[in-house]
Amino acid sequence: MTVSVSLTVNGEAVSADVEPRTLLVQMLREGLGLTGTHVGCDTSQCGACVVHVDGESVKACTMLAIQAEGADVKTIEGVADGDTLHPMQQAFHENHGLQCGFCTPGMIMSALDLVKNNPDPTEREIREWLEGNLCRCTGYHNIVKSIDAGARAMRG
Repeated sequence: MTVSVSLTVNGEAVSADVEPRTLLVQMLREGLGLTGTHVGCDTSQCGACVVHVDGESVKACTMLAIQAEGADVKTIEGVADGDTLHPMQQAFHENHGLQCGFCTPGMIMSALDLVKNNPDPTEREIREWLEGNLCRCTGYHNIVKSIDAGARAMRG
């Protein structure tokens, strides 16, 4: 049995037939080919699957695709403006806020939600916000530095 799910992803209306148990992350990756949203742990601990649903960061491995019916979803693929990186993406690039890059999309999506709610976060606030995002490669120093630089760039 499948159900039809219709939503907006990165500004584009999409529909897909999915099994009722299909997770949003599976629909995005396998159904829509948006592989920037990663699956790291299958237990909602790592944050590699963070996307924005109706403007709020959500771990896409904790949400069924049918729960996103009618929602506006933004993935890492929808953050840049064509070939121009978003200021947060550019800050990660310039400040070496990644190593292997696996956690980076989730980190950036979480950072964008943080900065939307707190345009001038302190280092402590950044670190606290990232508690649900794991990086197995770095000590978070350059990630925090990148988010701070991205927030400054977004403020203008």
